[in-house]
Amino acid sequence: MSELETLHARIRQCTLCRLSRTRTHAVPGAGPANARIMFIGEAPGFHEDQQALPFVGAAGRFLEDLLATINLTREQVFITNVVKCRPPDNRDPQPDEITACRAYLDGQIAQIAPRVIVTLGRFSMQLAYSGVSISRVHGQPKRIGDVVYMPMFHPAAALHQPRYRSLIEQDFLKIPELLSGIQDITADDQHAAPPEQLSLF
Repeated sequence: MSELETLHARIRQCTLCRLSRTRTHAVPGAGPANARIMFIGEAPGFHEDQQALPFVGAAGRFLEDLLATINLTREQVFITNVVKCRPPDNRDPQPDEITACRAYLDGQIAQIAPRVIVTLGRFSMQLAYSGVSISRVHGQPKRIGDVVYMPMFHPAAALHQPRYRSLIEQDFLKIPELLSGIQDITADDQHAAPPEQLSLF
């Protein structure tokens, strides 16, 4: 068993926070262990909780459509969430739940070593940006260490508000250019929020 598989086995058995008491399944994530692109959402929803797979509902279908616009499939990328268990009634993940799951996410990033991390929504955006709104920074890549972070709106938001749909479609089209010109992205380490200082707004 690989280190990533061992980590995912731990996630499936995790009882570190209250979400373990209400989940059907933990949802570690899915995709190749050597994926160049990693997508990080916020939390599993109803369908993800039932199937133990990330982004399998309506937002997942939209994500697959977006991937197709840049000639990718979900089998070529790694998809996960900030928290690995569904919050009751699909509420927002709480700060202590995000903190409890942070070591798992950090472990996935370390094991997969993606070139680009696409954050989907304001919670995963906190991995690279602190104290700003997603409306201000979406589509603006930032390199932290060896990884380029690209913040985007969550696909679920685009399903409810058409203006977000066009924005995420436009931002998505920047991904191929990011991969080909990754060395040209300006490094900006000082604004990365350490795990214990993540702020939600």
